[in-house]
Amino acid sequence: MSTSDKAEHRAEELKGKAKGGLGEALGNEQMEAEGKNEESSAQVKQAGDKVKDAAGDVKDAVKK
Repeated sequence: MSTSDKAEHRAEELKGKAKGGLGEALGNEQMEAEGKNEESSAQVKQAGDKVKDAAGDVKDAVKK
């Protein structure tokens, strides 16, 4: 998994967290929900990144 993909997914998570917090502060339920959705989506992508990294580590270990 490339470092740029990981950074992009982390940035998406932070953006979602900020949007959700802003929505909560403003009393805008739709914005809050969208932010939480974006944050969750980014967290799923990050979990996928970790699985791909682990699979690569296993593959490398088997080659040795």
